[in-house]
Amino acid sequence: QVDVTAMARLFGYVDVTDSGFIAAVLSIAFNPLFWNVVARWEHKTRALSRVFGSPRAACYCLGAVILMLNCVRSHCFTEAMKSQPKLEGLDCHWAYYLGLAVLAVGTLFVISSFLALGFTGTFLGDYFGILMEAKVTSFPFSILDNPMYWGSTAVYLGWSLM
Repeated sequence: QVDVTAMARLFGYVDVTDSGFIAAVLSIAFNPLFWNVVARWEHKTRALSRVFGSPRAACYCLGAVILMLNCVRSHCFTEAMKSQPKLEGLDCHWAYYLGLAVLAVGTLFVISSFLALGFTGTFLGDYFGILMEAKVTSFPFSILDNPMYWGSTAVYLGWSLM
């Protein structure tokens, strides 16, 4: 037998029928699916490189689309957070400042990852045949294998706490 008490308590705090929540879940799931499918399709066909005239132009275009999708995802997430019930225990100053600290660490990892990889390294340039000269091992890659993913997760966790 399974004790579902914790799950029932969680669903007391999350309104899964809220349209904002559904939009956030869909955008969170769609974004990585979209960019991975498009990048793999490009890697197999080189279709985007042909359409845009070069792999670099195609990669920059895909990067711009990914950035726009991330803005939509962030907006949907923010709207979902506004419409969801708050945990009473997190409605205090220490939770806000903890969230701010987690958000700051996440932002540090995201920005430093981008600076270490550059635009094409961040936005799937390897699928376009744009390779880096060597593996990046400097900060933040010296601390984490996937600092961009961990940093983004920390940003959204911090945002949630705040």
